[in-house]
Amino acid sequence: MTDSINKSTPDHKPSKGKEAGVNDAQSVAEMTAFPTMPIIPSDRPWLNAYERYGISPTIDMPDNSTSLLEVFERNFQCYGQKPAYICMGASISYKQLDLYSRQIASYLQSLGLVKGDKVGVMMPNILQYPIAALGIIRAGMVLVNVNPLYTSRELSHQLRDSGTKALFIVENFAKTYQEAENKGQVEHVVVCNLGDMLGLVKGTVVNLVARHIKKIIPSYSLPKSIDFKQALNAVSASKYKRPDLNLNDVALLQYTGGTTGVAKGAMLSHGNLVANMLQISVLMNSAFEDDANADDVILTALPLYHVFSFMVCGMYGMYEGYTGLLIPNPRDLDGLIKEMAKYKPSFIPAVNTLFNGLVHKDSFAELDFSNLKAAIGGGTSVLPSVAKEWHKITGLPIVEGYGLSETSPVVAFNPMTIAEFTGKIGIPASSTDVVLIDDDESEVAIGERGEICVKGPQVMIGYQNRPDETAETFTATGYLKTGDIGIMDEKGFIKIVDRKKDMILVSGFNVYPNEIEEIISEHPAVVECGAIGIPSEERGEDPKIFVVKKGNVTEQELLDFGKKNMTGYKRPRHVQFVDELPKSNVGKILRKELRKMEGLD
Repeated sequence: MTDSINKSTPDHKPSKGKEAGVNDAQSVAEMTAFPTMPIIPSDRPWLNAYERYGISPTIDMPDNSTSLLEVFERNFQCYGQKPAYICMGASISYKQLDLYSRQIASYLQSLGLVKGDKVGVMMPNILQYPIAALGIIRAGMVLVNVNPLYTSRELSHQLRDSGTKALFIVENFAKTYQEAENKGQVEHVVVCNLGDMLGLVKGTVVNLVARHIKKIIPSYSLPKSIDFKQALNAVSASKYKRPDLNLNDVALLQYTGGTTGVAKGAMLSHGNLVANMLQISVLMNSAFEDDANADDVILTALPLYHVFSFMVCGMYGMYEGYTGLLIPNPRDLDGLIKEMAKYKPSFIPAVNTLFNGLVHKDSFAELDFSNLKAAIGGGTSVLPSVAKEWHKITGLPIVEGYGLSETSPVVAFNPMTIAEFTGKIGIPASSTDVVLIDDDESEVAIGERGEICVKGPQVMIGYQNRPDETAETFTATGYLKTGDIGIMDEKGFIKIVDRKKDMILVSGFNVYPNEIEEIISEHPAVVECGAIGIPSEERGEDPKIFVVKKGNVTEQELLDFGKKNMTGYKRPRHVQFVDELPKSNVGKILRKELRKMEGLD
């Protein structure tokens, strides 16, 4: 175990690294293979900011033979009896998490699944999530995060594309899986009840309320499935066989709209995740005392299937020995605020939607914020008005960062010691090089707009099954093209001003117009449609569709059709009927013209 993983040596020593640029003879696989520790040119403007804010410019990556297993094992040894996660009043310690995750790993290995096989987890923030997720990775397999709010159609695509062979799913969404037309290679299904890990009495009550009072468990039939508790106890932890893993092995398949096209799986290696964990640690250690015995609680209201929460609340939180306060339903703001009052979190990672919802609740302003060390914004831009109200109520600014699924996710961040909300995404993370380029891939001058491009050890291996799209996503010199347009100032701080592509960003989730248009166009009364994002105070952006119709279809009918066929954040919220759509001379819908109709361009 190396010093960069062993927290008894908290200082991160500079690494000489290795230039990650490529020549024409190198393949995409070589270009994106780990490690990619770029040499940062000495004239990068943010290097002075590192010194000013006490942030190490580099991370010290461990030896290539290391993996996330060393991180987990270190956590279990260091933090033993500390609560690792709390949910609905029940908790599990790091020692219990060690045992339970080894039992799940043993179960998966007993099924004949092998290193590199894909295993999906489709559930909200409940105690079963970290147990299953860690068990999958400890078994040497690849975790596939699945949004539990997916429709059967969306689930079919991900199962088929990922090659998932086993699936952990909470019973609330079992019917969605049952109705999926294409289940791909899935052979094993583990169904979780909400109350499985809450203890006999509380668990029984929670399950009864869910099924018979709230009636949130649709009837389903999966005769070949196994219950989570059965899987947990099926094989002794002593049967666990520790796999031979290294930093190059894929640990996580994170589905995203990406920078182009439809949803695809970003392959994130053990090295990518370890690197990003260390990059976050460098940032946090520059502002807060590194105390392994601290009783800090990190609010985990953002879903762990989203890469922002997975890394910041999950991987990094565990690395520091924090207690993760799991919130299964963050839309229940009253319930969320009660949990915050009880456990007084030190760290609150959130998106604009959640910050905005909280500051408009009177009960939130009555909370005791004496334990609060930082509020971290990501996923989508935080609105200045929301940040101002948050600072007024809590006494602390929201500190924004920036990232994407393809970068594990953190690319840039504001120093944790800033006094005011900046409206910028900050400076590049340690050991990360960022350039802004024009359409010819030439770097633009300071203060000019350009596409944000990233090189660093947190950058993905590539897209699952899509070598051509992987190649298109990187520049000739090995930088990942984000599709976001930004401006860098003379101090190295970046502000996002636009998006190169037509992606719609809803509450931190990528939504692509192509998918909306394809589904809405299946309605028999729709001739054609175009989709764009329009500003939303609540969600950042809302999808709006412009529809050429036939017959007497109503706006509500189309909204209901979208609701049936798309998960919540993707479905259109606004409909406008038009006689025709603006198109190019080759018949392509001009979304730029649709935005002009909305006064957005």
